Amino acid sequence: MADKKELRKLLRSRRQQYAELQAEYSKRVMEQLMQHPRFLAAETVMLYHALPDEVDTQSILQGFYQQKQLLLPVIDGDTMFPVCYTGEDNLHTGSYNINEPQGAPFTRLSFIDLVIAPGMAFDTAGRRLGRGKGYYDRFLAQLELANAYKIGVCFPFQLLPEVPVDAHDICMDEVLFGD
Repeated sequence: MADKKELRKLLRSRRQQYAELQAEYSKRVMEQLMQHPRFLAAETVMLYHALPDEVDTQSILQGFYQQKQLLLPVIDGDTMFPVCYTGEDNLHTGSYNINEPQGAPFTRLSFIDLVIAPGMAFDTAGRRLGRGKGYYDRFLAQLELANAYKIGVCFPFQLLPEVPVDAHDICMDEVLFGD
């Protein structure tokens, strides 16, 4: 198995090969997610505002922010914390050119029912390869999130037979890839 750095490089080139299909793949993944029993039952959902090379979450952000409490990650130094999403008007460009909501951190982490996480790659066992900074692993390791159900979302070409992990890496409970 290639080490994480080499695997990220391989996946970046794969994304370029499938660039024309990413919108269709995103649509399929979001349709799966919106019909998922965990999403339907969740009151508080943490997801992300997608970068151009990630599964696009706009359909959920636009369609559900008035029905569910949606949280988006904000990066501050080495820390990632959630902030309530209240609409596109309340976003600013934050770290790594990611759109982040403005406002106070959401501190009632035990209220989060569902976490939707992006990744460079996943495997069917729920192992996740992130971008290498460890933000999601540190965030998800918090004891208050022990009961949150974790769903990784990716494009079909990002689902691999096995993803290398370290002891501190947090696995997803499930992976959706638009199959």
